[in-house]
Amino acid sequence: MAVTVDLKLRALEERDLRTIPAAFAELGWPGKDENKFCRYLSEQAAGDRAVVVAELNGWFAGYVTVVWNSDYRPFLDAGIPEIKDFNVLPAYRRRGIGSALMDAAERLVARRTTIVGLGVGLYSDYGTAQRMYAKRGYVPDGRGIMYAGEPVPPGQAVRIDDDACLMYTRELA
Repeated sequence: MAVTVDLKLRALEERDLRTIPAAFAELGWPGKDENKFCRYLSEQAAGDRAVVVAELNGWFAGYVTVVWNSDYRPFLDAGIPEIKDFNVLPAYRRRGIGSALMDAAERLVARRTTIVGLGVGLYSDYGTAQRMYAKRGYVPDGRGIMYAGEPVPPGQAVRIDDDACLMYTRELA
């Protein structure tokens, strides 16, 4: 996989409030609407979230966010920032954009602390992310399957959707 040379990483800006949702609408991906990115922009301005946007040749290619105070209680209690909502558009995958976004997110976290966390879904749509996180040194936090941020007790059935995940951490150098 070659790293893309014409890649620009930058913070979320007001101009993105139309282009990013339009890119996801074109793919038919729900939940990536203008309201979400307005909230992200507001949270970024307040210092609660950092948003890194990737552009390739001037076109939106993906983004990642870092939430400084995770809503996952064990991360919050330990002061572990969480990488959340990491997406690279399918047309731009396998060009090093995802790795560049993760590098940028980890650098942001490393300025404040030595540990970063994230959650990863359990079904095949998350397979590429699961492999990427393992290669980057992320390990499960040992609390088992979470559903909407809460532990799933043994024997309990859960719906496997975007709310079902394993939480991971990584020590940053």
